[in-house]
Amino acid sequence: MTIIRSLLLFTLAAIAEIGGAWLVWQGWREHRGPLWIVAGVIALGCYGFIATFQPDPHFGRILAAYGGIFVAGSLVWSVIADKFRPDGWDYLGAATCLVGVAIIVYAPRG
Repeated sequence: MTIIRSLLLFTLAAIAEIGGAWLVWQGWREHRGPLWIVAGVIALGCYGFIATFQPDPHFGRILAAYGGIFVAGSLVWSVIADKFRPDGWDYLGAATCLVGVAIIVYAPRG
């Protein structure tokens, strides 16, 4: 159950951070206006809180692992939101990051 909770929190954090950054990008770079930027800033703030609910008490470990989630999640987001087409190297890089996440967060510790 702890692993499922942790994975859900990583997923929610990814949606909040990647979505927030995307909203800011849309507001500023795509000239969609200040409401998009404000929504993005709120989503980014939510990301900061979501991470605090991870079962592991070590900020550095969670943030390091989240980096791998962010890499993979960003590719997924870009496929859905921007119709980006990752190539084999993108997939390999994302998979490598996710293996790193699994090792950092879920490796048995004594």
